[in-house]
Amino acid sequence: MNDSKIINDPVFGFIKIPRGVLYDIVKHPLMQRLTRIKQNGLAQVVYPGAQHTRFQHSLGAFHLMSEAILSLQQKGIFIFDSEAEAVEAAILMHDIGHGPFSHVLENTLISGISHEEISLLMMEQINQEMKGELNLALKIFKDEYPKRFLHQLISSQLDMDRLDYLRRDSFFTGVAEGSIGSARIIKMLDVVDDQLVVDSKCIYSIENYLTSRRLMYWQVYLHKTAVGYEKVLINLLKRAKQLAHQGKELFCTPPLRYFLYNEVDSDFFNTHEEALRMYEMLDDNDIWSSVKVWTSDEDKILSLLATDFVNRQLFKVEVHDEPISEEEQIAIQQKLAKEANISFEDAKYLMSVNTIQKDMYDVNDEKIGILFKDGTIKDIAEASDLLNIALLSKKIRKYYLCYQRF
Repeated sequence: MNDSKIINDPVFGFIKIPRGVLYDIVKHPLMQRLTRIKQNGLAQVVYPGAQHTRFQHSLGAFHLMSEAILSLQQKGIFIFDSEAEAVEAAILMHDIGHGPFSHVLENTLISGISHEEISLLMMEQINQEMKGELNLALKIFKDEYPKRFLHQLISSQLDMDRLDYLRRDSFFTGVAEGSIGSARIIKMLDVVDDQLVVDSKCIYSIENYLTSRRLMYWQVYLHKTAVGYEKVLINLLKRAKQLAHQGKELFCTPPLRYFLYNEVDSDFFNTHEEALRMYEMLDDNDIWSSVKVWTSDEDKILSLLATDFVNRQLFKVEVHDEPISEEEQIAIQQKLAKEANISFEDAKYLMSVNTIQKDMYDVNDEKIGILFKDGTIKDIAEASDLLNIALLSKKIRKYYLCYQRF
């Protein structure tokens, strides 16, 4: 009898999933839900190839985890089979609580509860169904297990999650500069004093990884066009929520209705058991099917934003190096109110002002340790002659002003 399933992945080739716990997780409805959620949210508006899903990313991260475990075991790092299976299970499920369109829901339909917390609730649910088979996986995921390096493989500055999404997103967007040498980095991983480190032979691959990460953020994830498209969706959902709050009857799928017509925050989530069930039913399709109907809604603002979203008419985006003054914002809001023939108050739905910042490497976060031949370990920021520390940890801050085009 075949003891594993093989999936052909466009990025890494054949991925083997052993039968048993890991295969059961892959088959689980909550895992299959991720096939209906795109990995890059709205980046497809700039990169039409970015149609891959969170499910594909989870499988890729799982594959890299298997490779990393094997590589560490070959170096004599002792990892029990049960630990290997647990850390693989944890990385498979690390994104399970993601909502539609990446982080769009987190401050619009739901407040005060992150997708990480929801991931944990879902994992606990699967663990119950599997009669506690994921106890160890949950411990490692929550960083409550003595071998800290196993948690670092799931979540750190150099984890399997990041290694997969950078490789995968650069592959599907076609942004070749974002590609990283994940295989080499994995081969060079080691563990010293329960900390994940990288062999100094790999220093250039790490430099490339950090540079690629910065490039992918500004060129893909925070691309001004993608940001302009995302703001249309956020304002659209906020408007729908406002109308629902006023008691207007809107067409929407039951799971979306639940989050539009209820004020869902973490207390609500924890005291209403159906909240998680409704969230588990929610995927990209709920938003699309509802928004298409809203294009002909009698509410002027809702139909305008819905039409923008469906027909890919994006907010105009200006990127500034300095904060946008109050006067400037008021002037734009007045102009929008006049152009759309709506009240000044309502014109706020047709614009968005955001500060976006991203550093390439956070020196205060867990560091990336480089292991030298003599046994010394230096942080990449010290060890690298190419990347100076000031440049690496410089917080780049940009101010985005987005507004409806007329």
